[in-house]
Amino acid sequence: MNTEAAPPTHSIAAFLRGYSEERRLLGLRSECGFVSATWGLLCPQCGKRDLREVTLSGHGRIAAFSVQTVPAEEFVNDAPYAYIVVELEEGGRVTGWIPGVRTEEELRIGERVRWVSSYRPGVQFERERSAPEGTG
Repeated sequence: MNTEAAPPTHSIAAFLRGYSEERRLLGLRSECGFVSATWGLLCPQCGKRDLREVTLSGHGRIAAFSVQTVPAEEFVNDAPYAYIVVELEEGGRVTGWIPGVRTEEELRIGERVRWVSSYRPGVQFERERSAPEGTG
């Protein structure tokens, strides 16, 4: 009996290439329905290795955030900014950032955001602009 695990159908390199070259936010979906926006080898919900790469819409809501005034070196020219946790529409959460946020009063939990393709490092989001009332 062969006890070796099958190689994953996805890779960290594909995730990075998705952000930087292909301009898409990648995720993983398990047959059990679990969705993750972070790379992994097995489903944290059911433990199976049946994860398949999917393209995520990048739309979601802020689940948590913090305004960063002392940034990591790669973000030194962007401080202050908001470091956020986003609950994605498809399910799963992803961490990222929103440039230009100076105070905690500028954001709120539950606010709609969307992922944007950017030359900047990390997973960048921006606020979604809502349509004026009555325009649908």
